[in-house]
Amino acid sequence: MKPEDLPKIVLVVGAGGREHALVQALKASPGRPTVLCAPGNAGIAGDAPCFPVKADDVPGLVELAKREHAAFVVVGPEVPLSLGLADRLREEGIPVYGPGADGARLEASKIFTKQILTKYRIPTAAAGIFSETTPALAYLKSRPAPIVVKADGLAAGKGVVVAASTAEAEAAIREMLDGGRFGAGGSQILIEDCLVGEETSILVVVSGRDYVILPTSQDHKRVGDGDTGPNTGGMGAYSPAEVVTPALHSEIERTIVKPSVDAIASEGISFCGTLFIGIMLTAEGPSVLEFNTRFGDPETQAVLPRLETDTLALLWAAARGGLGAVRLTVKPEHAICVVVAAKGYPDTYPKGDPIGLPADLPPGVAVLHAGTARDASGSLVTAGGRVLGVTATGATLREAAAKAYQACDAIACPSKYYRRDIGARQLNRS
Repeated sequence: MKPEDLPKIVLVVGAGGREHALVQALKASPGRPTVLCAPGNAGIAGDAPCFPVKADDVPGLVELAKREHAAFVVVGPEVPLSLGLADRLREEGIPVYGPGADGARLEASKIFTKQILTKYRIPTAAAGIFSETTPALAYLKSRPAPIVVKADGLAAGKGVVVAASTAEAEAAIREMLDGGRFGAGGSQILIEDCLVGEETSILVVVSGRDYVILPTSQDHKRVGDGDTGPNTGGMGAYSPAEVVTPALHSEIERTIVKPSVDAIASEGISFCGTLFIGIMLTAEGPSVLEFNTRFGDPETQAVLPRLETDTLALLWAAARGGLGAVRLTVKPEHAICVVVAAKGYPDTYPKGDPIGLPADLPPGVAVLHAGTARDASGSLVTAGGRVLGVTATGATLREAAAKAYQACDAIACPSKYYRRDIGARQLNRS
């Protein structure tokens, strides 16, 4: 695709580290687009004009896209997709990368996804679906621990409890169904057999039945070193995930990726966007943990720096129905993203703490902003649980990790916290 054929004004929707990575990747396109963001954050504002329209304000975002003459919209988070933002933009004739509400339901409802996986015989764990506590607890007694309890709806990546014991699972069930922990999102739950193995994240750019598989990555969900503590939205990621050998990659495409893309199309869903497939690599073979319908966070921060293919051209081809002609090329280097969080995340954590960033960063290192803002004096402060993502590339994962952690150590913030073992599983194998 020629640079002159690419859109000249691109609007990115969202406010996190994923969106900062997207903004930077789109700005680097040979098409030299003007990139805008809504609502953005303190770091994104240094790279692109930001507009104070919240990601869940669908009418406001549509009006913004029209007013700013956006020729293309890239939607980052799941909430606006589930609210039908992509549908509304398409009704206005504005090309968009992101599925309509029917496709976003694959993330907004874990039960919906489980039913599709089961219907099309795509490998996934056995599960029961419940909306009442008594039958849920009866089913729990028939399954061995550890076991997984999932809220059906959106829960900012925190609606999954991997219970080590029946008692822990029972508490999670009662919290969701009786205690309303996740509101309407937890009014129905899945109780799912616990799959054992290593996880990997497969990001797939999809346009109908055409798809392009992006480089493999591995996320770290638990808050603490050694995969301890509660699940989070993600504490770090690296790419490539070498546990996915070429043979295993072929198996994943044959048994999971292609059947999933075909299943979605067969259900009458015209899907354009990212199908994020969380996979457990079990002794019996790869099995689907979940679908998300947008770029992963923090996987995106580790995957996009490795693309040789122009990110804007790739997403534009998907939105315009030309994905079948795209051939992805990937840099041989490794990449890592270490999330710098506010201590106490994912539960209670302080906001408004000052952040001091290193004055100079070595080549191949970037600090992507997530939960940041400017206070009344214009100083950079924390504004969320996941505050920053430090990304680094290198000839090896060990080199990339060393560069990332050196930058993490140089960040001044009284409440900063980050895992010290992102990528350790792969490093210990090498």
